Amino acid sequence: MAIKRHICYVCAKGVAFGNNVSHANNKTRRVWRPNLQVARIVIEKKITKIKVCTRCLNAGKIQRAPRGTAAAV
Repeated sequence: MAIKRHICYVCAKGVAFGNNVSHANNKTRRVWRPNLQVARIVIEKKITKIKVCTRCLNAGKIQRAPRGTAAAV
């Protein structure tokens, strides 16, 4: 999977679009972005940085690489 801006590596959650609606029913466009965090993981014996949403992090869908060590897995 290609790493793109504002897309979760695990679940592919991305940007959602919609409107701000005021009390006077005026509508302006707005954007909802996922809460992405950078995580270091081991992919094919190499440590790689990926963007993962906090929902996937809390669910344990990825295993973070250990800090301060090489990718000798």
